[in-house]
Amino acid sequence: MKIGELSRQTGASLRSLRYYEQQKLLAPMRTDNGYREYSPFAVEQVETIRFYLNLGFTTEQIAGFLQCVLQNKEAFCRDVLPVYETKIAELDDQIRLLARIKSNLEDRVRAIMEERGQSSPVRMKGDKRNDSDRDDG
Repeated sequence: MKIGELSRQTGASLRSLRYYEQQKLLAPMRTDNGYREYSPFAVEQVETIRFYLNLGFTTEQIAGFLQCVLQNKEAFCRDVLPVYETKIAELDDQIRLLARIKSNLEDRVRAIMEERGQSSPVRMKGDKRNDSDRDDG
């Protein structure tokens, strides 16, 4: 199948498909006139690539285990679990950083409100710490 058909079947843009090829994630055949020709299996490849991209993996990380997961279950691909564990650790670090940033911003909002003479505690959107202080009835 031609690149346009692969794009239609997978929802991936032509640019993305060319990028996957550049990153060695897809390897189409070339016809005599230079057109890319993809096997029907390319649909599954692209869907798998997009799945892992949506999990936050880089194309370089995906390249390390893509062929294995296309041929076997993830559980039988020894390179997958360490990549997952590393990604989880990265996400944990990002979550901690974002929590610190959020806390700092909340502190700044409280300080500004106090300076303006509004000394009552400011309840931040999504802040569950003050739920017990509410009078619902």
